[in-house]
Amino acid sequence: MPNHFDLVVVGGGPGGYVAAIRGAQLGLKTAVIDENAEKGGTCLRVGCIPSKALLESSHLFVEARDRMAEHGITTSLVELDIATMMQRKGKVVETLTGGIKMLLKKNGVKSYTGRGKLKGEMTIEISGSDEATIQADKIVLATGSLPMVLPGVEFDGHFVGDSTTALSYEKVPQKLVVIGGGYIGLELGSVWARLGAEVIVLEAMDHVLGGLDGEIARMARRTFEKQGLEFRTGMFVEQVSHDETGCTVRCQGAEPIHSDRVLMATGRIPNTKEIGLESAHISTTERGFIEVDENFQTSAADVFAVGDCIGGPMLAHKASEEGIACVEKMVTGYGHVDYNAIPAIIYTDPEIASVGKTEEQLKESGQNYNKGVCPFGANGRARALGAAEGKIKILADRDTDRILGVHAIGARAGDLIAEAAVAISFGASSEDLARCCHAHPTLSEIMQEAAMAVEGRAIHT
Repeated sequence: MPNHFDLVVVGGGPGGYVAAIRGAQLGLKTAVIDENAEKGGTCLRVGCIPSKALLESSHLFVEARDRMAEHGITTSLVELDIATMMQRKGKVVETLTGGIKMLLKKNGVKSYTGRGKLKGEMTIEISGSDEATIQADKIVLATGSLPMVLPGVEFDGHFVGDSTTALSYEKVPQKLVVIGGGYIGLELGSVWARLGAEVIVLEAMDHVLGGLDGEIARMARRTFEKQGLEFRTGMFVEQVSHDETGCTVRCQGAEPIHSDRVLMATGRIPNTKEIGLESAHISTTERGFIEVDENFQTSAADVFAVGDCIGGPMLAHKASEEGIACVEKMVTGYGHVDYNAIPAIIYTDPEIASVGKTEEQLKESGQNYNKGVCPFGANGRARALGAAEGKIKILADRDTDRILGVHAIGARAGDLIAEAAVAISFGASSEDLARCCHAHPTLSEIMQEAAMAVEGRAIHT
């Protein structure tokens, strides 16, 4: 039957398209459904990738304007062309979405454009460009997440918008209020601050970057303040409104804040409404996340779920790992995700990266640990790059020396953290990491030096 598949994946983001491709590789007749013709989900189209493109462009703008002279490179007046910057961002996204389209086709995955909705027993109704009703032996739900909007906020997607809006401003805001001091708010706030906006970050908690290792978060805040970002913590937003003159943000017990743009970056919620969960008798939590067991199985037979819609870290790579593990388990009987070794990265300047337990979590659990730290300033490569700010911190079990967590702030920390994730996955000790030869001069030597410092054997600090 042409409309019957071994596996149907609802959602074409990093969890969905990866699950579909892996299913096809394992011999399943597979289809993937997504509302957008360009697959890749929020991450690729209006999230991770376009934001990183703008972060790179804005970083180069600051380098050319403020830092090239110290290298003996003199430039004439540096000018900003927002339109060209946005065109480059669009081209990056277009190239990558085209690549996913090619990969799906190459692996024989049937791609549908439309909204997939469960209709009873293993049937999916597609409304949209490719209207159809299809059936499957197995279904994977990978519907992702949506930006959260606070009560009392007049959200128009222009003056008051979410991260998608902030990726496409046609000009630099004179004053931008960012509501939310997490990674989305700080990344996009950094972009527009570098390009000339006055940026005020409002956070309800008494600190920014909640969930991050406290020592690293405090260092990050000091660094961002030096770059011109203003932080106001303990700010509970009650109302956001706008008119032709601009936006007004009212917070509990504080003077109104006026700006010409407001970015809502208060987190994300699962995209699980109106996809037919009730008709398939699939259970969700109070917050709307789909409930699954250790095999990603929902409360409905042969219906599975992965990624943001099941909770946990809302990270593209976590969703992809789950998509692969879910499909491999249903076909081969084995699939695994090591949730202790999922790295998280904030692509500011300097970058922030972490994997494993924070120092606060270890203290709370009563875990005995040793700590080794190496500053970037002790590293020759960092000095040559003009990137001496930052540190890497390694936390290891006091008795076994097994690495429990690694936290970094500094140049290319997002790349450096991969070594730590591998070490944790393989149960490595800090001594294992310290005794691996690291090339000189490289930033990776900071990781080795921090590992040596765990046992008090650091050479260069």
